Amino acid sequence: MNATLTLRDAIATLRAAGIEDAPRDARLLLAKAMGVPADRLTLHLQDPLSADAALAFAALIATRSARQPMAQILGERLFWGRSFEVTRDTLDPRPETEVLVQKAIERPFVKMLDLGTGSGCILISCLLAMPMATGLGVDISDAALRVAARNAVRHGVTRASFLASDWLRAVTGSYDLIVSNPPYIAQAEMAALAPEVRDWEPARALTPGGDGLDAYRRIAASAPARLLAGGRILLEIGPTQAAAVTAFLAAQGLGDICVLPDLDGRDRVVCATKPQGDL
Repeated sequence: MNATLTLRDAIATLRAAGIEDAPRDARLLLAKAMGVPADRLTLHLQDPLSADAALAFAALIATRSARQPMAQILGERLFWGRSFEVTRDTLDPRPETEVLVQKAIERPFVKMLDLGTGSGCILISCLLAMPMATGLGVDISDAALRVAARNAVRHGVTRASFLASDWLRAVTGSYDLIVSNPPYIAQAEMAALAPEVRDWEPARALTPGGDGLDAYRRIAASAPARLLAGGRILLEIGPTQAAAVTAFLAAQGLGDICVLPDLDGRDRVVCATKPQGDL
């Protein structure tokens, strides 16, 4: 059987499994199985499929039918124009998180702290845009930190270091930029998530339980002590959490608080600044 007929059957299988963009996913998985660049697959669709490639493709289609995310299957995801390694130990980087990166690099910074760094995509993207800066990525997951460290090597970022810590508990020093995309999904909302998220991404990177706000409470209570006067803190939020997170930061004396929307117009990032007169 040639690749075209195999691809047709695979698309039908993925559609039956409820995959929204079955043709795109099937093409990407076929290219992976055949060992050809995805943008060159059309040139190979009339080729006979080798037995090894057919077996590999069938396994990939079965995995995707089980709703494993494409980024985990392919092992990477594009973020801020670059490819980052993704595993089951990290969140799949989302396009809306690029709003945080865009805001972070609008102003110069020298020393950056990324809380809950995961794949390291935020930290690494920011450091690549700020050649004189250094950064620390913190995560409670040793496995995630290993992924982040590999991504730093992948992109030639030697100015990033990584630390295992429960938020700021083991963090020392002062920073002029603190960022975080913490778990913010309320426990009651988990059941309604897409299977790709609910069943395959690390649960503790998705939800802190309860109302979804616990990470913000902890960050707001501890981060100002690590923030230099005039320094900024940027937090990604869920679309209904702006008022609560703003209140947490204001209660700690942070000012110039603003809320940024994502491309869909939903509240996505809360920004605040430590007053210049503070130590």
